[in-house]
Amino acid sequence: MHLWRPWILAATLAAFAGQAAVVYKWTDSDGVVHYSDQAVPGAEKIFTAGSPTSGANAAGGRAAANAVGPKKPATPGLNYSRFAITSPVPEQTFFGDEVISVNLELDPGLKPNQTITWHLNGRQLEDQAPTATQFSLPHLDRGTYAIAATVTDPQTGQSMSTDSVSFFVRQPSELSPQHKKP
Repeated sequence: MHLWRPWILAATLAAFAGQAAVVYKWTDSDGVVHYSDQAVPGAEKIFTAGSPTSGANAAGGRAAANAVGPKKPATPGLNYSRFAITSPVPEQTFFGDEVISVNLELDPGLKPNQTITWHLNGRQLEDQAPTATQFSLPHLDRGTYAIAATVTDPQTGQSMSTDSVSFFVRQPSELSPQHKKP
């Protein structure tokens, strides 16, 4: 048995795990929703989160950039001067008993015919109202999460997605009291 093979596999997986991915979502004529890594005409582009960049400056720069909000290029019908998730902030850590508030800042506000879909770790949150710009997430298990929002204008068929925001949920340990939340 070659001992180097598991290390090559682990290194390859680690290299791909840190990358952000683009997923395309579309609904066919039968109403079936499809997801793919290949672009399809009329598909909505969804970004999944990558791992945080190492270094204090990189994390601080992302948090500062999100606080001000990235300027998105103007899209006919979806002209937002401010379009960003302001809560949670990137790389924020929550404890299992904390309420996680989610807030999308839109300027100008959502137009009457537009809808918002929310994605947590790439999966659509079905229990959110189609116009909800803020809500609370229920209890989440320990782990890393990524949230993103997509605004869709059904009249024009245009959609626009926020950058994905990664955050962490920790759980206090009964076995290690020194790691419990203060």
